[in-house]
Amino acid sequence: MATKPGERKQQILETLAKMLETPKREKITTAALAAKLDVSEAALYRHFAGKAQMFEGLIEFIEQSLFGLVNKITGEEQEGLRQVRRILTVMLLFAEKNPGMTRVLIGDALVNEDDRLQLRINQLFDRVESTLKQSLRIAETQTGRKLNPEAQANLLICFVIGRWQQFAKSGFKRKPMEFVQEQLTLLYGLEE
Repeated sequence: MATKPGERKQQILETLAKMLETPKREKITTAALAAKLDVSEAALYRHFAGKAQMFEGLIEFIEQSLFGLVNKITGEEQEGLRQVRRILTVMLLFAEKNPGMTRVLIGDALVNEDDRLQLRINQLFDRVESTLKQSLRIAETQTGRKLNPEAQANLLICFVIGRWQQFAKSGFKRKPMEFVQEQLTLLYGLEE
């Protein structure tokens, strides 16, 4: 049965993401990916120039998904601290829904891959950090509290990455949202 244009490409990316969900940190080869899809390696190369391009496809999905939600939050929510909370929540829930993508985000899946992939992830984090800084600046104005947006945004990114790393280390059993409410309450006095 013939597949629609783009359907096979999507299937390859979904299978790669699924393979990344395994807690074992084995390197994923194009041969293993082709075997999982029951196609030849040549069939993979009809859709992607190489494995780096497959990872770029996953990163594009991550960017579109996360920033679609982040932009919606900053557009809808006027309160700066609520923006921060919702952005962090979205990032942590994204990892829960997409464990394989978590390994891409923390760089675990990108070890021994093209260096430009890690640069793309770093740029993604820079964009999130910039958005968090802006939300914290809004919060400073609204609350009159000195929040030091630059330092706090960096701290929050580290917090999220740490949660994602714990999630991956647990074999994707211990969810990133565990203990988050308590920590956010301590940092910002945020409660649901």
